[in-house]
Amino acid sequence: MSSVLYDTPGPRAKVRNWIYTGGFVVVFGLALWWALSLMAEQNQLDADKWTPFITDSQIWTTFLLPGLGETLKAGLIAMVIALPLGALFGIARLSDHAWVRVPVGAVVEFFRAIPVLILMFFSSALYVMLGTVSSDVRPLYAVVTALVLYNAAVIAEIVRAGILSLPRGQTDAAKAIGMRKGQMMAYVLVPQAVTAMLPALVSQLVVILKDTALGGAALGFADLMSMNRQISANYSNTIATMVVIALLYIAVNFALTTLASWLEKRLRTSKKGTGAVVEADVAEVDAGGAAGVGKAP
Repeated sequence: MSSVLYDTPGPRAKVRNWIYTGGFVVVFGLALWWALSLMAEQNQLDADKWTPFITDSQIWTTFLLPGLGETLKAGLIAMVIALPLGALFGIARLSDHAWVRVPVGAVVEFFRAIPVLILMFFSSALYVMLGTVSSDVRPLYAVVTALVLYNAAVIAEIVRAGILSLPRGQTDAAKAIGMRKGQMMAYVLVPQAVTAMLPALVSQLVVILKDTALGGAALGFADLMSMNRQISANYSNTIATMVVIALLYIAVNFALTTLASWLEKRLRTSKKGTGAVVEADVAEVDAGGAAGVGKAP
């Protein structure tokens, strides 16, 4: 059985696939063995480097859990603001009025082109100049502002591509029954495009959560990533700390993607979707089209 993406592999292709898989496993195993050997030579595998995460509850209550709380707070605030703002920008880019479409397009392309770390620096400097934000919460404000500006621009492209992925007949049918552009967007196009946009939106939400670490590294934001310095200073276990922090990021992002997968399945079984899917790299779509939009088999 074949799909639109590739043909079913034959006997020779299956043998090659098994060989490639075996080769990858061997190479990965050797790389892992080499990394563990280096860690052992540097005494990074000693029990006293890892046992504090099990025996000392203060490492969790004082550092890891508060840092995780700050990461989730910044990420959730940015998500709550960036999602509706990005949706509004995406719909505005499809406006029939040039005085709406062109300025919004310029804003989206501008913030989409600037690295989020630079936006964090500019946001922090802006709040310092304004002098109205306390230094205690300034890193949080700067991180959230930068994440909202950048990710709202990316989400706008996801929304635009998701709507453009719908069959032309949906728009024609809405026009045929006399719907205005706003009604057509609200009741026909956007509800159906949600299932097409969801995979790319989830990918972007994961990016938002991970990018909070930039604030911890550059602005002194007390997030999960920044706790590495404090834990390492107290326990002298940098590698072990980074491994635990990485596992916490993996667990949180896995929970987010699992929830989104469940939601996507529910939406698709509700028969409101069209089967179109917006790829996760939709941020790179060309401003004049809907590249990155594909059809599910």
